[in-house]
Amino acid sequence: FASTDDAFVEAHVVAISPQVSARVLKVYVDDNQAVRAGDPLVDLDPTDYQVALAQAKGAEAGARGKRDQAKTQVPAAEAGLREAEASVQVAEVNFRNADADLKRYEALEERARSRQQYDNAVSAQKTAAAQVAQAQARLASAESQIATAKAAVLASEGDVNRTAADVRRAEVNLGYTKILAPSDGRVTRKSVEAGAYVTPTAALLAIVPPDVWVVANYKETQLEHMRVGQPVEVSVDAFGGQDLTGKVQSIQAGTGSRFAVLPAENATGNFVKVVQRVPVKIVLDNPDPGGGRFLSPGMSVVVKTKVRD
Repeated sequence: FASTDDAFVEAHVVAISPQVSARVLKVYVDDNQAVRAGDPLVDLDPTDYQVALAQAKGAEAGARGKRDQAKTQVPAAEAGLREAEASVQVAEVNFRNADADLKRYEALEERARSRQQYDNAVSAQKTAAAQVAQAQARLASAESQIATAKAAVLASEGDVNRTAADVRRAEVNLGYTKILAPSDGRVTRKSVEAGAYVTPTAALLAIVPPDVWVVANYKETQLEHMRVGQPVEVSVDAFGGQDLTGKVQSIQAGTGSRFAVLPAENATGNFVKVVQRVPVKIVLDNPDPGGGRFLSPGMSVVVKTKVRD
């Protein structure tokens, strides 16, 4: 066996902080209380976020109305385009007729035609040409109106998407006013009370899930025969030395001192060899000792690992 008393219980500690700023309306839990995932922990005042949601929904309704209005302009612009196209065709027909009349008058001998009739034909041809140019300008204007109407629809769609996102954000923020337990566990380090104003930087409490394990800091000289999967006996100081069983899950890739905030610098010329310790993670077969007792992070234990038969 390889044994060490430099060993402790470890567990995940889930810090609970608000995601929005508000005043605390109600606190549902107390220190060391067991909770289940989804249980209410804290209620924050939702008034500001309810108002923000109503405003966001109003803005979204307005944006949708403008989008629907913009969509109606597209068929109107298309109808205007068809009308302009028809006007161009009519004007071109009139021009061709007036031009043909003028050419017939020009083909006659001068003494066989009336000067007034000839002038009228010239004037009619020029008027028809002007009408063609005017109709073509109206056609170009109608085409640009269609492009403008379609661009307005795209812009209004963007406004609808933006306001819909604002509504979603307001709904999310409103939901953040109800803080629920993210997992099963026990409440610890509760520091929140009703009436307090909290912000996202404030830690309200912590939850310690029931999944715990042991970290045993073995000397490097004890690791020669230690392997993953070897059986382990764990004696918990707080339970009067009660033995629990488990197995080696993993051995850290590095000593504890190597990952310290200020690792030892041995290249100073005054090196003294010190036996290093390597953390070994041990999972328990049954982390619930029963009898109303709980394994909590930081508890001291004595570990014995069977390394050879």
